Amino acid sequence: MKTFSPKASQIRREWRVVDASGQTLGRLASQIAQFLKGKHKPGYAPHLDTGDFVVVVNAEKVRVTGRKLTEKLYYRHSGYPAGLKSRSLAEVRASHPERVIEHAVRGMLPHNVLGRAMFRKLKVYAGPAHPHQAQVAGSQQRAG
Repeated sequence: MKTFSPKASQIRREWRVVDASGQTLGRLASQIAQFLKGKHKPGYAPHLDTGDFVVVVNAEKVRVTGRKLTEKLYYRHSGYPAGLKSRSLAEVRASHPERVIEHAVRGMLPHNVLGRAMFRKLKVYAGPAHPHQAQVAGSQQRAG
């Protein structure tokens, strides 16, 4: 018995379109992270980027439960004293709805060079239209 490790020439990347309308944010993000990592493929290797490209449409219609719209906060720091700024999920969702999904998925990927390469294969769009019509076969999927 030998461990299978795919070569770069053997990795086949597909394009997946995921419709986020009506889906819960965390469950959707974990499914997208699995597609980006390639864990759904039989030739998965944790040290290689074997995942697919994922196009997420209708990011503005993603669902959150409980009081997360007002109580979930996104933080950033300018680097200066007292430079901590926070925005609620409702504020981020109103201005940039695609960032909500991107932030959730980024936290579920490895925090290294490999994770950054996986994250570059994620394309998120607020509405139903996207410019990747030529790459995808026209079939939309619901994650989960």
